[in-house]
Amino acid sequence: MMAAARSWHSSHEDELFSGTTSTAEAFFTELYTLHYRRLVGSAWLLVRDVPTAEEVVQDAFVSMHDAWQRLRDAENALAYVRQAVVNRSRSVLRHQMVIDRYQEKVPPDMPSAEHGALVSLERAAVVAALHGLTPRQREAIVLRYYADLSEAEIADVMGISRGAVKSHTARGMAALRVALEPASQ
Repeated sequence: MMAAARSWHSSHEDELFSGTTSTAEAFFTELYTLHYRRLVGSAWLLVRDVPTAEEVVQDAFVSMHDAWQRLRDAENALAYVRQAVVNRSRSVLRHQMVIDRYQEKVPPDMPSAEHGALVSLERAAVVAALHGLTPRQREAIVLRYYADLSEAEIADVMGISRGAVKSHTARGMAALRVALEPASQ
């Protein structure tokens, strides 16, 4: 590429720097074609993100294209683009540091506000349905499913037999299903 740049520089210097579009564009296109991938690879190593690296390199080439008239030596074009890639990569990293520093950290397991509202409505419906049960059914269900007691423990707490616990729990669950079905539809 340097040999190509020297030959372009020596034979077309007047055209290149006087603004002749076709020659400058051809040199610019050749520079882009030959070095784009390697520059993206370098930028990727700096910014650790392929789309951002591609954007950094594109911006560097656009910057060089815009400054083409001010570029004194065609041999320095590649060095100019490399330096622009490094500078823009640094800028991207500084920007990302600022974003990371001031961005609100939300716990990943935090449920949405809508979820909280739905849970609250469901809880209210279950509590209302529990209040519609007989006291024994309510006690058996609360001790079984909220206190997580075994049938034997529930029988001891309620002072009834295990069979009665099974009966109250089954009847209470059936009544809860009936009471909560219209709410879920």
